[in-house]
Amino acid sequence: MRVLIIGTGLIGTSIGLALRNRAFDGEVWLVDSDLASAQLAADMGAGSLLAADAGPADLAVLAVPPEAVAVMLADAQARGLARFYTDVASVKQLPVAQARAHGCDMTTYIPGHPLAGREKHGPAAARADLFLGRTWAFCTSPETSRSGSACVVALIEACGAVPVNTDPVTHDRWVALVSHAPHLVAAAMAARLEPSGALDLAGQGLRDVTRIAAGDTGLWTQILTANAAPVAAVLADVAADLAAAAAALADGEPKAVIDLLNRGRAGVARIPGKHGGVQRSFAAIQVVIRDQPGELARLFNAAGAAGVNIEDIRIEHSPGLPVGVAELSVPPADVTALLDALQAGGWPVKPYLRRTGCGARGAPPGVRGPGGSHRKNLVASSSDPAAQAGLA
Repeated sequence: MRVLIIGTGLIGTSIGLALRNRAFDGEVWLVDSDLASAQLAADMGAGSLLAADAGPADLAVLAVPPEAVAVMLADAQARGLARFYTDVASVKQLPVAQARAHGCDMTTYIPGHPLAGREKHGPAAARADLFLGRTWAFCTSPETSRSGSACVVALIEACGAVPVNTDPVTHDRWVALVSHAPHLVAAAMAARLEPSGALDLAGQGLRDVTRIAAGDTGLWTQILTANAAPVAAVLADVAADLAAAAAALADGEPKAVIDLLNRGRAGVARIPGKHGGVQRSFAAIQVVIRDQPGELARLFNAAGAAGVNIEDIRIEHSPGLPVGVAELSVPPADVTALLDALQAGGWPVKPYLRRTGCGARGAPPGVRGPGGSHRKNLVASSSDPAAQAGLA
């Protein structure tokens, strides 16, 4: 299959890298109005620059902002750049409506949206594994070519993503809840962070809540205004919950706060786990590592040699100290093997009591794990910075 990527930003370049890094049986061509961007993507290995005599591709991916999709699609179809076309815009109703208004051939246009991204943008931020295991929505209608749909599904699977077929209205309502409104909530919290001594106390929780607020303002303005009504509805509900919690705290009556916290915990438990499956419960092992080259590699090598798969990892840095804490999530059955491997690799094991339940991090004391038993998390340290990091 010959794939033409129009637009070599974060998503477009990541698609090229994903295809080229997964033994894709085909060609990847790149084009961008910014030649320097396209050249950088090509230099990174995302594909080759589109040649004047390349001929039509099997599939053209319009990796451009929502407002530009319809115009780009009409131009590409008029020039016969490909047999079929898809896009990666975060909203679907707007580009579909505008494409119809421009008289585009809707039989060859299959709208798409990979549910993956970063707070950074541009080709330099692209990653070959950006779509691995992630959902990638695509929209079809009775007029959509079956061959075109199959072509898009082949692209999605070649990038390592999971295809999900939906319609534009449902798509936009869903992403308002799981992507667009959360971005504004994160921005609202980050906007409160005026310069002050309070930031000296900032920990991982604040970073987790505000990370996505660093996204590009121009792009997110387009996304949010293009999906305004569904996003506004979600924000109104969130605002009502927060207002009720604020009133309850002011009145000294915590009932509304308790209700919100409990509903929040229940909501987190509903988020799909690894590879989109049901959330599983993992044991957490915390390892204090020095902030120097090779430490993470040594840690991962120890786990690999023990045959232990690290399901997830978080790293928290100790302010003012050249150490950090890597929290490794592993299957409970593998805890002993990993601890033995860490001891063999030079990390003395020290007990650190923290109770978690059902895979949730930081659950309060008294929460029990599977089977009703308390789980013990252990801290291992690479030499003696554990005491410095406050974990001894």
